[in-house]
Amino acid sequence: MKFNIITFGCKVNSYESEYIKEQLLNNGYVYSDNVKDSDIIIVNTCSVTNVADTKCFKTIRGIKRDNSNAILMVCGCSSQNNQDEYKDMDIDILLGTNDKKNALSLIEDYRRNKIKFVKFADSKRRDFEDMKVDNFNDLTRAYVKIQDGCNNYCTYCVIPYVRGSIRSKDFDETVNEIRELVDHGHKEIVFTGIDTGAYGKETNGKYDLVKLIREISKFDNLHRIRVSSIEITTLTDEFIDELKNNKKVCGHLHISLQSGSERILELMNRKYNKQEYLDKVKSLRDARPDINLTTDVIVGFPTETEEEFNECVEFCREVKFSKIHVFPYSIRKGTKAAEMDGQIDGAIKKERARKLIEIDNDLQLEFNKQFIGKTVNVLVEETKAGKSIGHTENFLKVYINDVVESNTFVDVEIISADIESVTGNVK
Repeated sequence: MKFNIITFGCKVNSYESEYIKEQLLNNGYVYSDNVKDSDIIIVNTCSVTNVADTKCFKTIRGIKRDNSNAILMVCGCSSQNNQDEYKDMDIDILLGTNDKKNALSLIEDYRRNKIKFVKFADSKRRDFEDMKVDNFNDLTRAYVKIQDGCNNYCTYCVIPYVRGSIRSKDFDETVNEIRELVDHGHKEIVFTGIDTGAYGKETNGKYDLVKLIREISKFDNLHRIRVSSIEITTLTDEFIDELKNNKKVCGHLHISLQSGSERILELMNRKYNKQEYLDKVKSLRDARPDINLTTDVIVGFPTETEEEFNECVEFCREVKFSKIHVFPYSIRKGTKAAEMDGQIDGAIKKERARKLIEIDNDLQLEFNKQFIGKTVNVLVEETKAGKSIGHTENFLKVYINDVVESNTFVDVEIISADIESVTGNVK
């Protein structure tokens, strides 16, 4: 039977979808890129914003219209967060944020019995749902989900409610999974999690993120360890020392800011102030001068004034992010911010987003231009139209004016830059 998986949202969802895909492939199912000719369709949903929810609903309605005979499985944050709405959609297998590891058995049970299955996670305190991906067939880098859940309870965010409290993948299981991925030829490992920096926090010091980094750094054929997204509050001095001294740790961190206004940060229940954020940024740049720092910013949070928005813009300029993911504030039912007075008009939020995106374009170009004339090391991922494409350790996207074998490293001299990428010649 043919199957297709549609994934919305974060890298955690991508990892979980990859696990489901691998389980089905290993048991005789065939993956199809075409939803309309698939016998089984799996939608892994996201609920980080209203826009994300809307996209998920629209996609599922389209599937039921265009391929009503397919077995439809829906799972993820949006279904967990909007249970009644999804129950009304007549879905064959409906899950929340747990039990994705049972996708294969649930599908096979449905094929035998034709009995619809509905199950949502019913507790904030859950065990880590352990999954293990053996090989990422279409990626040079491999993702490993090391953590799940969040304890931060930012006032705008539903994730702690739908994903539950923090929990971590067993240390030895994580190391073994990474060892096998490296043995299969993956040269870069990317840690994924809802609050990645909280890895091991619930073990009271038994293990943590730095201990994991040090352990897997012993693998000779592992060249890059990418932490990706992390909270500024979990960037310890020990982690920053590791970043400075361990060149396998990539100089690229996505550190959510959310607002550059002191008052708005407090309303959001973020656990830092602007000076603390700046101090961490300085420490990171002292440790790795070429570090690539990207972020998320919410504009139009309840009661945000024009002056506070401008304060945020100036703070982003001061930090000199290389990429800002801009989100107009989205009301999420059940959160404290949804009940706040002073909700901002949609047109104002849209205009503020437009202005910050313009600043983001300037900052991206400024960051990329600094590499013109420099030689960078690139891990090649693919070749299109006679040019190879890859990324540096600090996640600079590089177009190479030559064809280079995928999954190999090459030194490239950068000759030009634009907002999204740089271009160079093999050195």
